Amino acid sequence: MNKSIFALLIFLMSLNLNISAQQLKLKRGSDLYKTYSYSESIKKYEAVTEKTTEINRRLAESYYNIGRFNKSEKYYETICTSEDKTPDDIYSYAAVLAINKKYDESAKWMNEFNELVKNDSRGQLWANNNTFYKDLQKDKGRFKIENLNINIAQEDFGTCYYLDKIVFASTRQDLEMIRRRWTWNELPFLDLYIAEKDSNLHFKSFKKFNKKLNKKFHEGPASFSKDGKFMAFTRNNYEGKSKEGIIKLKLFTAEFKNNEWQKPVPMYFNSSEYSVGHASLTEDGKTMYFASDMPNGIGGVDIYVTHRENDGSWTKPENLGKDINTEGNEMFPFIHPDGLLFYSSNGLLGLGGLDIFVAKMKDHKFINPENIGVPVNSNYDDFAFILDDKQESGYFSSNRIEGKGDDDIYLFRLLKPFTGKLIRGQATDTQENILSNVEVNLYDENSKTIATVETKENGKYEFEAEPDKFYSLTGDKPEYKKAKNTADTHTDEYIIISNLVLNRTPEFSIYCIIKDERTMLPLDSVKVTLTDYIYNNNSEIIYTPETGDFHRELKNRKLNDSLSYDLKLEKKGYMSETYVYTQKLYREGQYNLHEELNIKLHQIEVGMDLSKIIDIKPIYFDLNKSDIRADAAFELDKIVKVMNDNPDMIIELGSHTDCRASKAYNMSLSERRAKSSAEYIKKRISSPDRIYGKGYGESKLINKCECEGSKKVPCSEEEHQLNRRTEFRIIKM
Repeated sequence: MNKSIFALLIFLMSLNLNISAQQLKLKRGSDLYKTYSYSESIKKYEAVTEKTTEINRRLAESYYNIGRFNKSEKYYETICTSEDKTPDDIYSYAAVLAINKKYDESAKWMNEFNELVKNDSRGQLWANNNTFYKDLQKDKGRFKIENLNINIAQEDFGTCYYLDKIVFASTRQDLEMIRRRWTWNELPFLDLYIAEKDSNLHFKSFKKFNKKLNKKFHEGPASFSKDGKFMAFTRNNYEGKSKEGIIKLKLFTAEFKNNEWQKPVPMYFNSSEYSVGHASLTEDGKTMYFASDMPNGIGGVDIYVTHRENDGSWTKPENLGKDINTEGNEMFPFIHPDGLLFYSSNGLLGLGGLDIFVAKMKDHKFINPENIGVPVNSNYDDFAFILDDKQESGYFSSNRIEGKGDDDIYLFRLLKPFTGKLIRGQATDTQENILSNVEVNLYDENSKTIATVETKENGKYEFEAEPDKFYSLTGDKPEYKKAKNTADTHTDEYIIISNLVLNRTPEFSIYCIIKDERTMLPLDSVKVTLTDYIYNNNSEIIYTPETGDFHRELKNRKLNDSLSYDLKLEKKGYMSETYVYTQKLYREGQYNLHEELNIKLHQIEVGMDLSKIIDIKPIYFDLNKSDIRADAAFELDKIVKVMNDNPDMIIELGSHTDCRASKAYNMSLSERRAKSSAEYIKKRISSPDRIYGKGYGESKLINKCECEGSKKVPCSEEEHQLNRRTEFRIIKM
């Protein structure tokens, strides 16, 4: 056979064998993946040389499920840069970035997810709370946590109260037992254990809970009624796999009779096609909260509730709704006797993985889930939270990296209770008389109204409030000034007293009379623009009558309130003036603005020197110079104000020198000074052409000084400086 043909056949055979091997790896990896054998499926998928997006997706999910988040991030990054990525891929990438504490990058991808899926509550929460990571990482001093001494390298989690003991789930095995392992993480199957607590609430001894209940596959976690005679627990479905070949979880109940646990009874809504588990019973054992991915839910796994009837049957499971469940996963519910629901979610705003939340019941419905924060929550999975009846301590589980094993049990001591607070008070007047019909409003830290009540005959009011918050209250009643108070629920006290004392509304007013500065007679037809900068920031225009005055009542003001007004006064033939009035209401009654501000208007006419009307000192210059000195700038600014207040006024700025130097030089110097002064003002007024400068040199000396000719009159330096001046004359009004 031709060597070339032989070589080609060998190549084609090897290619075919390689394709077959690749296909076999893919099929084997897919089979392992579908049965949760993630560690083994990873080996098969990693061996595939040309990985599709679907293979990368399964590798990302598999690494995520066995806790290798850096590897998971790597594959999600590859997926999210491919053209066939999905919104779910983007969400998963953002989630694993959060677990790896790359919060800024996570936020970027969550924003992209929100743009793609506008109606998903998870994306909406992120978009509306861009800085929540910073807030969640602040330790509010509610918890002190400890890793339990019984934790080992395997899984320990899912504690529950059983009489005076603790029952928990664990993958630990006795040495003599057959080594059965779960393919997900290659750890043994879960069993239920019972432990006694020492004085520090650690576990001092533990053993298998019950041989009848612990079977060969998963059992746990569990929950018990307060009397310890009824339990619910999670177990693998031993009877068969789903259509996809997956073993789902089921819920069972058992009763303690005749000094032993009876045969477990499966819940009627168990199914081979979906999982049901993570039960939490109320104290009487008649209500059960649980997690399930049953059809028609809101997200992947939702929390449901069912009730036990008198005949022992259970009602149809009811989804807790969108106030609790999201498009993500909600699981591990725990119902506290005080009406608090604790659960874990990866669909609400958290630090990464599962975070623990608490929701309070109102009107038979759980609302407003709140992330309980660090140190209980972390960037890893935090779940299975339980709290004792006194709200003093409890346990939770976490796979955080600083633990001892895969999942560890942590003890926490609660330094601030979760239960709500009561804000109580009474409305009275300053004489301690009880006030009825007072409208009392409660506001949160953002000044949002939370609730409103009206006091009855006893003047009392009461509000439910959350702990660790700052609240404010107001009380309103006609003919009384609004009363205010605060309430701080950062306290161990259950009831916070916050009374309201209402003052009768005092009478306040402002009064002003405007007079001619020379005759001191009242001026009519003065246009007054009154601007209130505190109360409403509005301007009011008033025209004075023949009496030259105006009066305004100040409603809804109280003692120690501040006033801040601008008064702009305008009248033809008079120079416009602006006054600023600030005052604290230190007494009831009338405040006379004209007395406190010495308000007067100056009559003006063409040719008048402004320095005769207002307090403008002559503008002086240094010898032989035209630079604007600091003292000159101060005086020129007064002209700026006058011209801005009187926009039609035209002024001639006249500059004068002393008699030293030649007349020609002095004329030139005065022109420069006039120009310099005029330019200073032009830059600061509207319509700069309303002022111009003119130099007079030494032609208008104001004293006997004479420096030239036969009649020289020597002068002092002070007398010479008087001649070096700038004057302002009104040319047009």
